Amino acid sequence: MKPPDLAPSSDGAGAWTLPGALALKLAVLVVLLVVLSGTLAGWLVDRASDQEAVQRLVDQQGDEVELVARLLASKIEQSQKVLRTVASGITTDMLESPSSLEWVLQQGLPAVQFFDSMQVARKDGELRLNLQHGRLEGVANLDPAERDYLRRTLVGGKPMVSELVGGGTSEARVMFTMPLHAADGAVTGALAGALRLQSQGLLPAYIAQPQRSDSRLVVFTRDGTILSHSDPERVMGNVSDEPGLAAVYAQWLAQARAVPGPGSTTVLPGHIVSMAGMPLPQWMVARVSDTPQVLQPLQGAQQRAWGLAAAGIALSAALAVALLWWLLLPLERLRDRAALLLHDDAAADLPWPASPGEVDALVQVLQALQGQRAHQARLQQAVGGQFQAILDHASIGIVVTRQGRLQVLGRQVCQMLGYAQAELRGRPLRMLYLSDADYADTAARVRAGFAAHGAYAGDVRLRRKDGSAVWARVQGRSVRVEGLEGGNVWTLDDLTAAHEARQQNAWAATHDPLTQLANRLGCEQRLQLLLAERLDRAGQGSPPAAPDAAPCDGVFLHLDIDHFTVVNDVAGHGAGDDVLCHVAQLLQGQVRQSGWVARLGGDEFAVVLPGCTAAHGALVAEQLRAAVQAWEPVYQGRSFTLGVSVGMVVLDARAHGVAAVLHAADMACYDAKRAGRNQVVVHAAPGAPRTVDV
Repeated sequence: MKPPDLAPSSDGAGAWTLPGALALKLAVLVVLLVVLSGTLAGWLVDRASDQEAVQRLVDQQGDEVELVARLLASKIEQSQKVLRTVASGITTDMLESPSSLEWVLQQGLPAVQFFDSMQVARKDGELRLNLQHGRLEGVANLDPAERDYLRRTLVGGKPMVSELVGGGTSEARVMFTMPLHAADGAVTGALAGALRLQSQGLLPAYIAQPQRSDSRLVVFTRDGTILSHSDPERVMGNVSDEPGLAAVYAQWLAQARAVPGPGSTTVLPGHIVSMAGMPLPQWMVARVSDTPQVLQPLQGAQQRAWGLAAAGIALSAALAVALLWWLLLPLERLRDRAALLLHDDAAADLPWPASPGEVDALVQVLQALQGQRAHQARLQQAVGGQFQAILDHASIGIVVTRQGRLQVLGRQVCQMLGYAQAELRGRPLRMLYLSDADYADTAARVRAGFAAHGAYAGDVRLRRKDGSAVWARVQGRSVRVEGLEGGNVWTLDDLTAAHEARQQNAWAATHDPLTQLANRLGCEQRLQLLLAERLDRAGQGSPPAAPDAAPCDGVFLHLDIDHFTVVNDVAGHGAGDDVLCHVAQLLQGQVRQSGWVARLGGDEFAVVLPGCTAAHGALVAEQLRAAVQAWEPVYQGRSFTLGVSVGMVVLDARAHGVAAVLHAADMACYDAKRAGRNQVVVHAAPGAPRTVDV
């Protein structure tokens, strides 16, 4: 793979970059893997070296104790051969002459000097000669144990090697006996030779040397008496007090085995014990090594090796991290480049990092997304221009706010407030109010309206650029229920003149103070004018027509809210007033461009659609019914479902007078309620009413 260019660049595409979260995680993972693998390898090597060292020590000790055992066995055999040579030089006649025996043993047979002491006994057990270190001693000075071995040799007629004879270390000795035979093979006497335990012919001091703190060579008898030891003070002691050896000896005693011939090694925690035996004297040779001390030089070398291994692991980890960072550098640059693309449009012209493989594939995807983003930006700009054009040519003022700021404004709103669009765009909504109190009051009403109806409609007092007040009928809906802080779309109608008119008594006489709609009197007056215009057109020479073919001058709708008393009884009159206001706004919003709405009283409303055909009027009536049914207000945590019964009267030649129209519409509404409520009934003629089929 071609290495990435690491040279710094003015545009930042080739500059050094800090590793990201993925690179850091991978680096930590690589370091952990290198450390774990290196530690595991070192531990395995360390363990293998310990095992190899222990096995080597086991083999070495086993060979050593076997060699020492064979050496001591050869010394025993040599001593027996020497004694046999001496025995061959003693005749039967010499047994009768102690002086002859003394001369032969002291001067005639040089091999006699091999032993520390020698004794000769006749067949009858009488001791004929007792030499101690070359001097003639009395027969009474012979140790009883030595007398016993002479008698046993005379009885058995076989050579013997005694167990340890004597008490202290300096007096301890081993006795060798040999039967004396006549020419016919009969036993004529017995010859005995004794060697001190530490003599050159038996256990010389060099066998246990040199003295080492980590290892001990021990020669001991079957009963555990120590014959030779690296520590001279331990001679004549017992192996039961020897660390490591005591456990092996106890195990050997428990199994009641014979003295082993070939060497055997036992590995204990902290000790390695090797033993080999000499069957003839029933002796054993043991080498006991303290494992920690023996392996201490190896452990020191292992510690040095661990130090070198740690340095190697650290170097390997650093190289692995550097290599990983080098491999991930294109990906890190791609991350930085993508971040610039998201937050800085000027970064669109910066070069992309190049690296074969996944990075190039991601670059292609991001470049495609960049192209789509540019295309969408152009489309958004075009749509935004079209949207602004629609706002500028709308007959009502439209405002879009977000986060309490003015975002998009139509021309009608700017003219109403006396501002240019650039002066209002992006400014806080608060600037359009005369005071903080007005702003807070409006915000509270908006939040209440959004909570109850999902929308808001009401009259708001705003401030023009010149500081004067302007009244506007404001209707709005929020994208999210966040009051003035979310995204909202508002429509504004200038009601300044109407608001001034409300201050006059004439307006109060013809309008409902709760819903601000025309009341029954106002409705009758406007309906009278509409019917009068039809009569005026007929008086100007229009030809008379048959009643069924009379032209339609509009539609009159009488609406009665179904189940309105339930809201009053359950949620209170305040909730009932809110329902009346909202239904009034809902009806007004539906027929704003084609008619007008009045409140006849209580929960009854009238909708007048001048110039509307009967078919279109029936369609509008059904739309109004469906709109009221779709609204489900919530008061005191309870949801209410409402409906509306609609009676429709066509304003044609058969409509004679306001009272007749109102009566006919009221009867049609009554028929709708009697037929099951929440439906539209058309009163077509003085006859049976019919239900509309839309």
